[in-house]
Amino acid sequence: MANIKSAKKRIEVIDRQTLENKAYKSKIATYVKKYKFAVDNKDENASKILSETFSLIDSAVSKGILQKATANRKKARLSMYGNK
Repeated sequence: MANIKSAKKRIEVIDRQTLENKAYKSKIATYVKKYKFAVDNKDENASKILSETFSLIDSAVSKGILQKATANRKKARLSMYGNK
């Protein structure tokens, strides 16, 4: 446990940022599940859901939540899932 006041504040900030990042990753996972469900059920809104998912993934990269390579891998796998 930190003894210095600024270190204690940094721990609080890191904990808050961790929760926000987890929530954002969870949101991305939810959209991925929605897309896969739409593809499996041959829903016509699948392409719309895919574009929303891509925009979420891209914004996660710009916010520093995901690395660029991870985002590209996720997008590639989603694209392949729709073309199976």
